[in-house]
Amino acid sequence: MNPSVDSSSSTSLPAWLRGDVRPLWRRPGLWGVVLVGLAALMGASVWQRQTQAQAAPRFITEPIRRGDLATTVTANGTLKPIRSVSIGSELSGTVARVLVDVNDRVKQGQILVELDKAKLTDQITQSEAALASAKATWRQTQAATQEARATWARLEEVKRLSGGQLPAATELDSAHASLAKAEANEAAARASITQAEATLSTNRTNLAKASIRAPFDGVILTRNVEPGYAVAASLQAVTLFTLAEDLRQMKLSVDIDEADVGQVQTGQRASFSVSAWPQRKYPATITRVAYGSTTTDNVVTYTTELAVANDDLTLRPGMTATATIAAQEHRGVWLVPNTALSFSPRLASEPTAGPGGNGGGSVMDKLMPRPPGMGGNRKASKPTGNARQIWVLQDGRPQPVPVTVGLNNGRLTEVSGEGVREGLAVIVDQQTGGAVP
Repeated sequence: MNPSVDSSSSTSLPAWLRGDVRPLWRRPGLWGVVLVGLAALMGASVWQRQTQAQAAPRFITEPIRRGDLATTVTANGTLKPIRSVSIGSELSGTVARVLVDVNDRVKQGQILVELDKAKLTDQITQSEAALASAKATWRQTQAATQEARATWARLEEVKRLSGGQLPAATELDSAHASLAKAEANEAAARASITQAEATLSTNRTNLAKASIRAPFDGVILTRNVEPGYAVAASLQAVTLFTLAEDLRQMKLSVDIDEADVGQVQTGQRASFSVSAWPQRKYPATITRVAYGSTTTDNVVTYTTELAVANDDLTLRPGMTATATIAAQEHRGVWLVPNTALSFSPRLASEPTAGPGGNGGGSVMDKLMPRPPGMGGNRKASKPTGNARQIWVLQDGRPQPVPVTVGLNNGRLTEVSGEGVREGLAVIVDQQTGGAVP
């Protein structure tokens, strides 16, 4: 017996359970919505194209001008005196007096410090006595030599007068030996005098060295000594002072990177600043570029020295400085902003951009797929090398002008060419959506 089906309950089921769903192509309402949407998109696209086509391009320009342009090299370094020495003592002893202090100006030969001279004075007295004794001994040997020479001469005369009979040969030989011995003693006495004189001279020199003097005119930079200080100079000279030559002339020693050293040469001008006077620029001139390199942490640099005038003494040794060297400088040349060389107007065949200069095209262009190779903007071709072109505004329209580029300092570029003249309005940007027809 087949179960009965309640028709009222089956009609209450959803259509998708009953299998009564119609296909999409049989729904006219849905197609109407799709057609309306497509029409709206096409209308918006047409409106956008017409609006962009009617928008006049607006170009940002800057006038070309004459000026000076320099490429620079920047390096850090330290200020130093042109000449400085460490003054020490060659002698050991006790400091008796210190006659100068830091920042004192001294003259060449001026006494800076004195050691205790008592021992040195005694050594000189002993040397003088030894010299006097040596001279006395020498005089004695001179007398002995004269006596021996006279004895030998008398015996020789006797031999001559006696026809060789007298004196005995042994007596003559003894007299000759005595003369030779006396002459040797005299020579030794003379050598003793020379030695005594040298010892006396050394002791006098040491006495002079006990008064330590300035080797040249300058300024005392450091002082490391006080009265009573024990100086032990047996191994090396002890530094008591640091003396710098006149600080009105100084030098700045900087390290030039190997990538920049080819642009730096003797005679170039530079300027630098120090932390003590950050707003002030000091002039300098390169006096030497080292051929030898210095490598620190795999960075190769070349020490370069610059002459610095310090008439007001505001600069001091040891100050760190940042120097800017004018590597190349051209005066009275035509200058344009770097952006003028990279600018290229949008062509009419390019997708137009919206306000503000951003590329984009119409709504339909964005939605519809493009064949390969048709994406992106097409720019006007740019020459390569030193031959370039700039765009100038003439009668409201951009016109290319070929130029040759020169120096570039990162903001401005030197240009030259037949079409370059005063007052040209060089285009640096295009800020509207309209393309140039």
